[in-house]
Amino acid sequence: MEFVLDVHNQEKDFIKACANQERWAQQKLYIDYYPSLMPVCLRYANNENDSFDILHEAFIKIYKNIHKYQSGTSLKAWIKRIVVNTAIDYYRKNARRRTQNLETAYTVYDDSVDAVSQMSAQEIMECLQQLTPAYRTVFNLYVIEGFSHREVAKAMGITESTSRSNLVKARSKLRTILKAKSIEYGS
Repeated sequence: MEFVLDVHNQEKDFIKACANQERWAQQKLYIDYYPSLMPVCLRYANNENDSFDILHEAFIKIYKNIHKYQSGTSLKAWIKRIVVNTAIDYYRKNARRRTQNLETAYTVYDDSVDAVSQMSAQEIMECLQQLTPAYRTVFNLYVIEGFSHREVAKAMGITESTSRSNLVKARSKLRTILKAKSIEYGS
């Protein structure tokens, strides 16, 4: 006996229920994706409260635009893209625009810093949150999300050289923070 599951139609029905603002479907979507999306928001936010704001704003956009989702593509990727774009919008709305000069950026390498292997995910997130919003956003988009400097520049409304400069400075600042953590851990 052979069983065939029609996953495609199940997804379509679920998306339709979300688009029709059926509470059970919206709640399921939120519960299913919250655990994987909250860390994304934390990477971009100044603190936990800001990350909640980003996530809730993203879910409002998701619910409002779920009818635009094309069944058969990755729902998770579609949702994550909305969350990342919402975080970028949050940055634009709240950040002071500063142009960073590439000539003043430099790279410092210190292979003695091994605090990361001893740190929890929460501690690493706290280190990221110590970066300025501009540095943190560029770092997240380039290193974590895999954007090119051209894409980062376009998303943030900055030049490519500013994106590169901010990335170098973000990495340098993270090294400093991690070095301090390394001393704290006795490495």
